[in-house]
Amino acid sequence: MIKSEEVYKIGMFNKPHGIHGELSFTFTDDIFDCADGKYVVCLLDGIFVPFFIEEYRFRSDTTALIKLEGIDTAERAHTFTNVEVYYPVKYVVNVEKSDGESSSIDAFIGFEVESVTLGTLGRITDIDTSTINTLFVIENEKEELLIPVCEEFIVEIDYENKRIRMNLPDGLVNLDTVAADVD
Repeated sequence: MIKSEEVYKIGMFNKPHGIHGELSFTFTDDIFDCADGKYVVCLLDGIFVPFFIEEYRFRSDTTALIKLEGIDTAERAHTFTNVEVYYPVKYVVNVEKSDGESSSIDAFIGFEVESVTLGTLGRITDIDTSTINTLFVIENEKEELLIPVCEEFIVEIDYENKRIRMNLPDGLVNLDTVAADVD
């Protein structure tokens, strides 16, 4: 059984396209084009179900037509309308996209962040890409922290336990607030 912590959302199926079971797919992450995993995971009736990708072709930067194995008619494809699509986190590790960027940072949502000096800072709830520096949005009981996603700060990534250990420069976090939580 696939667990929610083993996958992350990459998009949603829209409506069937044509009569041979193709689906219109709106995605926020094209990791399915870059990684070793040849399947996507759909959330059907509250259960994560894997489907192998037979073929796909891009329509734009955020949409593709995708054909899933075993889905061969428009009627069968219609059952996937508005179904959320996920991708396994295990295939995200060390994937490099064609434009030289590393794989999806969205896979880290839900990871717990730990500082080498301060201990647990909180859980990543979002990724802020609105500025030139991508930021982890980390929430704990008291506040929201914004930490730059910077390779130099990352000491270790534990995918199995969903933890990121970071060595952050002094003054980057409000030390008094976070240190009080650790004590």
